[in-house]
Amino acid sequence: MINSMTGFGRTEIQTPDGQLQLEVRSVNHRYLDATFKLPEGFRSLEQELRGIVAARLKRGKVDTSLSFKRLADQPAETHVNTEQARQVIAQLETIAALMKNPAPINPAAVIRLPGVIEEQEATPDKIYPIVKDALASAVDQLAENRAREGAKIHAMLDSRCNEIITLATGVRERLPTVLAEIRTKLENKIESLQVKIDNDRLEQELAIIAQKLDVSEELDRLDAHIEEVRNTLAAAEPVGRRLDFLMQELNREANTLGSKSADTETTQAAVDLKVVIEQMREQVQNVE
Repeated sequence: MINSMTGFGRTEIQTPDGQLQLEVRSVNHRYLDATFKLPEGFRSLEQELRGIVAARLKRGKVDTSLSFKRLADQPAETHVNTEQARQVIAQLETIAALMKNPAPINPAAVIRLPGVIEEQEATPDKIYPIVKDALASAVDQLAENRAREGAKIHAMLDSRCNEIITLATGVRERLPTVLAEIRTKLENKIESLQVKIDNDRLEQELAIIAQKLDVSEELDRLDAHIEEVRNTLAAAEPVGRRLDFLMQELNREANTLGSKSADTETTQAAVDLKVVIEQMREQVQNVE
């Protein structure tokens, strides 16, 4: 069963330190293009997270977003930025030198100045395994969405294959009628000109016309391509690129059929074929 490249997955987990929320979205893309939006403290996980995505998905633009909201009763770790404190103290001493009887520098006042005390999220090492499990769960949801969408695309493509077979069968069955009509038109034209023509020569001309208008090979190739499309749809691996190639081949045969057409019904059938193939091609663009 084929898979779509469009999907969404989301996981929320409450940990002792805070709430994790992870979202994964994907749209169609020629290759697998995974991007990650991670908060500070989780960026070292990116390579491992990338591996989790690549293990399940083969194509698509996949955007992963992680947020971590620390609980209010879980205070952040703090530390003194000693370099910033030195600079602040030096500046205060410079100002104090310009003043008469300046008050002593108060350490508590220095600490309250911006940049001296920095808050840091607690290093979430113990949360890393939870994040990886959360991503695996979200990717599973994403893959399920893509599979459901793929099933709908599969059904649509199979239906369009039936339409192509019906159109091709109609053209094949009409071929003798088309040739008979051409023969009648040619005989009427000769009769209107009131000239005599050798029957052998007439048959030769009809044979040449029939050969130029013969679309049996194109119809046979259409049948072969449709069979290959169905075989491809039944494959277990990603088949989007192969289906895209087959759409090009189907369109090529439809174009040739239209160029060889000798009557309006065959021309209309060629146009209908191109419409159906284009509908298939649009859907194939989203197949993994």
